[in-house]
Amino acid sequence: SWMYDVLIEWLAAGAPNDPPNTPKVVDLEIYPKQAVLEGSGVSQGLTVRAKYSDGTDRDVTRETVYISNNSASAKASPDGVITSGQGGESFVMARFDQITTGVQILTIPNLPDYRFPDEPEANYIDTHVYNKLRKVRIKPSGLCDDNTFIRRIYLDIIGKLPEAEVVEKFAADKDSTKRSRLVDELLNRPEFVKMWVMKWAELLQIRTDNNRFQYKNAILYFEWLRAQFEKNRPINVIVQDLLGAKGGTFSNPAGNFYQIQSDQKKLMENATQIFMGMRMQCAQCHNHPFDRWTTDDYYAFANFFSQIGRKGSEDNREQIIYNRGSGEVRHIVGNKIMPPKFLGGEVPDVKGKDRREVLAKWLASDDNPYFAKNIANMVWAHFMGLGIVEPVDDVRVSNPPSNPELLEELGKRLSKSGYDFKQLVRDICNSRTYQRTVQSNESNKADSANFAKASIRR
Repeated sequence: SWMYDVLIEWLAAGAPNDPPNTPKVVDLEIYPKQAVLEGSGVSQGLTVRAKYSDGTDRDVTRETVYISNNSASAKASPDGVITSGQGGESFVMARFDQITTGVQILTIPNLPDYRFPDEPEANYIDTHVYNKLRKVRIKPSGLCDDNTFIRRIYLDIIGKLPEAEVVEKFAADKDSTKRSRLVDELLNRPEFVKMWVMKWAELLQIRTDNNRFQYKNAILYFEWLRAQFEKNRPINVIVQDLLGAKGGTFSNPAGNFYQIQSDQKKLMENATQIFMGMRMQCAQCHNHPFDRWTTDDYYAFANFFSQIGRKGSEDNREQIIYNRGSGEVRHIVGNKIMPPKFLGGEVPDVKGKDRREVLAKWLASDDNPYFAKNIANMVWAHFMGLGIVEPVDDVRVSNPPSNPELLEELGKRLSKSGYDFKQLVRDICNSRTYQRTVQSNESNKADSANFAKASIRR
């Protein structure tokens, strides 16, 4: 093979090391970005190009390793040719050097008589859901009735059932805008705040631990979180306050974020999983086998948390969180110091700065391509019973979104609204996608990831 020839040539030359200035692979692009294959036995060739640190790029299709997560639907050959099988969705992961990317493959049945129903679109959510359903030849179920809708919307927005007379009045109302009016009414109820404070308190692990995290800390932390939601503060600002918190954990309860976990690496793992939906644990000892993150990425990102200082105060239950200005995280291989680096981004200037503040400004901003989409996916999963990326805290190359365009748009809209949490909820609940019945039809009875029908939930 050509690989054999390359190895023989290298050995014959004395197996020399690469020159010190050899360009490194910095990114990988795959074409097409998505493929729709109609029927069985249809082939689609992939092209992979590597980008290098010196600005050059080249075709690395034949050197790339391909792995399909659903070979029954789409089989990948060593040279990057995809062959369709039975109907379904698959993701073909492509790895070259230390970089991993991939492509979504949709294998659809040959249905010449398929016609998508003539359905209106309530908003951009329906547009993207309909586009995906057309691609995979699925028809959506109808809308749920008023009794189902009011029960669903009450449970989802405020966590309680509607009273009987409220249901009767709603069902009797003939106004075509009654569902959107009810959504607005419930969004302004205090129970909406309680619902999301409860969910975020669970994510942030606000709890009592007599050895490290005492009752007063938990109460103050919880009340601080509730105040943020009551004021409808943008979620990105709340996260920035958490990550950059300093001072006493009584006077500034957001500092308790650093009391739940004191290990620098665990702190980083928690932050990435909560705020970006990523599980970085695999990359601590080796390059992530199913994602793009390497051990270099792991230790460089963990170094943002390496200079957190903690000291006692007059009350032994309180801790003072501050920036020590010294301390580094060292790489597991070679014990070298890794300069703080944003995941998938640049190495920022942290000299003389609180590294956490630098991280907070980037992580909960539009410069971070993962934050807004992760928050949007979490909210979507609450209302739809299933994330566009599922599980919601396992975002990786090999676990792609079922509808990438929808997730991208939800993230953009959330960002453009100034991270207005209520507006995102309003958009989801007013869509026809959210208001569908759980009853299936022949085309969608085996489908759950494309939101053609409502999911049955507890």
